[in-house]
Amino acid sequence: MKPQLAQVRWYRIIPVVFVTYSLAYLDRANFGFAVAGGMADDLKIDPNTSTLLSSLFFLGYFFFQIPGAHYAATRTAKKLIFISLILWGGLAAATGMVNNATALIVIRFMLGVVESAVMPAMLILLSQWFTKEERSRANTFLILGNPVTVLWMSVLSGYLIDSLGWRWMFIIQGAPGIVWAFIWWKLIDERPMAAKWLTDEEKIAVEEKLKAEQAGIKPVKNYAEAFKSTKVILLCLQYLLWSVGVYGFVMWLPSIIKAAPNMNMVTTGWLSAVPYVFAVVGMLAASYFSDKTGNRKVFVWPFLLIAAVCLYAAVWIGTEHFWLAYALLVVAGGALYTPYGPFFAAIAEILPKNVIGGAIGLINSLGALGSFAGSYLVGYLNSETGNFNASYTLMAVALVLATVITIAVIPAPKVAQPVAEEV
Repeated sequence: MKPQLAQVRWYRIIPVVFVTYSLAYLDRANFGFAVAGGMADDLKIDPNTSTLLSSLFFLGYFFFQIPGAHYAATRTAKKLIFISLILWGGLAAATGMVNNATALIVIRFMLGVVESAVMPAMLILLSQWFTKEERSRANTFLILGNPVTVLWMSVLSGYLIDSLGWRWMFIIQGAPGIVWAFIWWKLIDERPMAAKWLTDEEKIAVEEKLKAEQAGIKPVKNYAEAFKSTKVILLCLQYLLWSVGVYGFVMWLPSIIKAAPNMNMVTTGWLSAVPYVFAVVGMLAASYFSDKTGNRKVFVWPFLLIAAVCLYAAVWIGTEHFWLAYALLVVAGGALYTPYGPFFAAIAEILPKNVIGGAIGLINSLGALGSFAGSYLVGYLNSETGNFNASYTLMAVALVLATVITIAVIPAPKVAQPVAEEV
């Protein structure tokens, strides 16, 4: 009888991974609050430069994804994330000390470079700890750091800007990353065989299960062959289009809400947090049922389509019906985040292990390019048209195209999967 896989993995690995990604994600979203909270006026940043700054992070993120993912897959994810946390915390805090747009441009780009390795390194680390039947939930607990961070950050940032100003918001929210780097180094193990808190039998059981899962996936010769794969190309395009919607939404939601009549920063912060409550619930539910049924596709494309419809409807309803439009934005925000766990679980199941690091890096780098495009184009269209209609229509179209690609590329389950144990 094969030994049961140790449940203690969930309690030793997942909380540390969750907090780490939460801290690494923080500065992507709080920049939108700084723009809405007076930074542009203080630094004399015009609308075009503000749009560039909002999106520049993702340009740095784009260029260094693949090297970071390859290093994590072939060397060490643990060390890479440790260094990234220290550098990220310092750069994030330095954002609150700048006095001109040029310094801010450099810092925003370097933040993207430093953080680029965190997401693929985390996914690779989790793929070395959790099996196919567990992976969607494991990925979801990681990516929950995204909406959960934006949730509490939205409320906290509103209060910090209102009471202390945008500079102290960056400094206060940047310092914890440096401290947490040393906690990460102490608590995390690279692979099961290195974990002193597992028995020898438990270590071997996890390693053998992971090895057996790769037995049916034919290795490819090298990264070049993998990157020419139709599946990889389509997954890259799908994630690029999806990210146009996600980061156009994240970066500009505070500005949309702040534009409503009689709206202050504290209220903007509270209202901006609500979509991410629905995102957390949706992500947990989708990952659980995706693992339970073995079906990844059905927990991805319907939510992207719902988000597209809601984004399109919300902006065309207009500010004269603010609460109805806001309700649609809440649904859209929840739907945008719900599919992340099943999507990344699907990637690990359809690509061979010998190129999974580079493939995830490539897919995530194209997502970063989509994030850059989404942040920049949404801001540009907002400033050129004086409203949000054109920009949110663009996001809706991108999500519809992502829906179509998802249906085409992610396979339906071939056989019924065993019910995964609930954690």
